[in-house]
Amino acid sequence: MKFRRFGKTNLQLSLFSLGTMRCLASEDIACHTVQQAIALGINHLETARGYGKSESFLGAALKSGLPVPRSQLHITTKIPPTPDAAGMARAIDESLERLSLDYLDGLAIHGLNTWEHLEWVKADQGCMKAVQQAVTDGRVRHVGFSTHGFLEVILAAIATDLFEFVNLHYTYFFQRNAAAIAIAHQKDMGIFIISPADKGGMLYTPSSTLEHLCQPFSPLELNYRFLLSDPRITTLSVGPANPQELKLPLLLADQDFPLTPEETEALKRLQIHQMRTLTTERCSQCYACLPCPEGIHIPEVLRLRNLAVAYDMIEFGKYRYRMFENAGHWFPGNKGNRCTECGDCLPKCPEQLNIPNLLRDAHQRLNGNPGRRLWE
Repeated sequence: MKFRRFGKTNLQLSLFSLGTMRCLASEDIACHTVQQAIALGINHLETARGYGKSESFLGAALKSGLPVPRSQLHITTKIPPTPDAAGMARAIDESLERLSLDYLDGLAIHGLNTWEHLEWVKADQGCMKAVQQAVTDGRVRHVGFSTHGFLEVILAAIATDLFEFVNLHYTYFFQRNAAAIAIAHQKDMGIFIISPADKGGMLYTPSSTLEHLCQPFSPLELNYRFLLSDPRITTLSVGPANPQELKLPLLLADQDFPLTPEETEALKRLQIHQMRTLTTERCSQCYACLPCPEGIHIPEVLRLRNLAVAYDMIEFGKYRYRMFENAGHWFPGNKGNRCTECGDCLPKCPEQLNIPNLLRDAHQRLNGNPGRRLWE
């Protein structure tokens, strides 16, 4: 396992971090998963107040006898923003109690996704007053935020200079947040990539088309290498449900060197294939079409369509598309069938796409049973 400096926190984190959202089957499985992760070199363990029993399970694992001392581990939990300091103060105390810890290495404001959340963070008597008090008295050592929000909200949160690190989505198949990566790096923030395997494309179960295009690499391996080759990125989350699921990602735990010519060629092949397959129907993700009067997240709907048509990533597209209208601010926007063909988006599109037709097609391809956040 290799390690990188987590920005201005100066913590040295393993290239992979253990995310515990899926370690929920039982306390025993959670303990074994944590123990195995540490034995394989992971030193950053990450959970959240909202992940069911995850904090309690991780606390039990930390008391169960670990192969390294607590001082060699970096433990982060995430707590949603609150409009007042008192609510955050209670939440910090409760998380520390569940984790059986007297301090956190990292506390992230969980889901800083909306402009309202940002106002709560910036308010004089808002949640950050309690967070800063916890830093002063030593219960919290470093503060960051996690986000599933629009790029503009992420950039505004970074600009507050209240945070030392950021957890965000960024993968080969979703590069919208590239500007946030660049600015966070300029500000010497630690950069933690959320769910590169699952939200990055369900790459542990790729389509045969995607497998063929990525040869001689697996799609999961190629995506990990795309991220690990970027020295600005500190660590990637791996979220196993059991110890066995740690094996595949950690085969790359020391591969943080620049992309090889063969990897570069495979990534170029993916790009060329998408352009040739989609031709004049390819959405370039410029976001110029927003806002939509019907609240449709047009770029994300069309990104999922891009992936489904070009790479047969249909199951991934269905998985994410079902989240629309069912996950609140975690995955905002309405489905494509809400389009009224008002035409508001058409003159905004630099590629002159027939957006209403593409939205209708995306809905037909990807609609299914409603989806929810995993911990719900």
